[in-house]
Amino acid sequence: MREESSMNMTITGVIATIALWILATAMANAASARAGQQPALDSKAAGTTAATTAGGNSDSSPKSSHTVKVSGAKQWTDTKIDLRGGEKLRITAEGTITFAKGNQFGPAGIHRGFADVIHEYAVPNGAHGELIGRLGSGDAAEPFEVGTSLTYTAPVAGRLFLGINEGMRDAEGATGSFRVKIEVLSPGMGTPDASAVGGPRETTIPAITPEMLQSIPRRVTDQNHSPGDMVNVLIVGTEEELLKTFTAAEWVKVDKSVGSTVLSGLKDTFDKKDYLTMPMSTLYLFDRPQDFGFAHAEPVRVFMSRNHLRVWKSPYAVDGRPLWCVAATHDVGFERDQRNNGLTHKIDPAIDGEREYVNDTLSGTGLVAARGHVTPPHPVTEAKTATGGGFHSDGRIVVLMLKSTQKHE
Repeated sequence: MREESSMNMTITGVIATIALWILATAMANAASARAGQQPALDSKAAGTTAATTAGGNSDSSPKSSHTVKVSGAKQWTDTKIDLRGGEKLRITAEGTITFAKGNQFGPAGIHRGFADVIHEYAVPNGAHGELIGRLGSGDAAEPFEVGTSLTYTAPVAGRLFLGINEGMRDAEGATGSFRVKIEVLSPGMGTPDASAVGGPRETTIPAITPEMLQSIPRRVTDQNHSPGDMVNVLIVGTEEELLKTFTAAEWVKVDKSVGSTVLSGLKDTFDKKDYLTMPMSTLYLFDRPQDFGFAHAEPVRVFMSRNHLRVWKSPYAVDGRPLWCVAATHDVGFERDQRNNGLTHKIDPAIDGEREYVNDTLSGTGLVAARGHVTPPHPVTEAKTATGGGFHSDGRIVVLMLKSTQKHE
């Protein structure tokens, strides 16, 4: 669903070489890496970011503790526990799981090896087989590491799920389970939004006036001024607040050049991490390139499939804070660039899905104070990207007002 400028054959060759090198390295080292794996000694506790959920919120007072069995034979287990925003938990786990290949481990999982670079685990850089969690079951729900123990505060309301950081093939042959104790340390906030699943309730944003919407271009352009992706997200906040929110939602800033791609890819491979920061092309709004590019990608598939967006600081301010314009699309493969017959990314033509993915992932951090949809004058409902791919939309823009960190005298 996202527009990409043409990728020349040199760039394509470099990217293909990196991908093949990483694959070959991982396969060559898989046997030795697995042979030397031992259960990790320390539990890992990642950030407490979460996102949208399919579960509801319970009005009853929370129990002081719960016990949940998490089987190694399934990737996710519904705890049937609905959390309020701000609810604080202590999660502890014990037990062992054994994979079909004979690896036995506890909740901290197995130390990563080179073979893990080419996996598709829910938490890309988490230990293989580690106990993990997420708030909600939707595509935007961001998994986080739990390990042996974790103190977790729900950023928004949602249903808690626990799982194993494993692939589907691991689950098919796994035996054993973890016994997980969940203690409620604090019941959460008492505000209406604390019970709103996935973030604050939809509301009108009076500060985003029709006149302001009229002055913001509907679409971005390429270097030849050809119109492309539509502006489908507006964010109000300082640069610090913007970066903090994207980071909390696990979006990563992309590399700015092919050279940095090579270095980052090699470094992450040697560090046994997944490389997710493949660069994106430069597009223009307000007659200048994007200020930031962010991606939310699946490891392994990052070369062809990822959620990504570009951000421009607009000339406008809302209540004293900058207004940022975002063009978000979803790469789903490759296609022919109709301008020059080169290779370019193909975007999902149902572009509103990426708008809501951005909405859900950012709102799920608990850092969005208010959100709503607006329909600008002359909305874009059907168009083509600068490379010739078509897309369609209901024409609306989502507006996200970030929580202010500014000090008021």
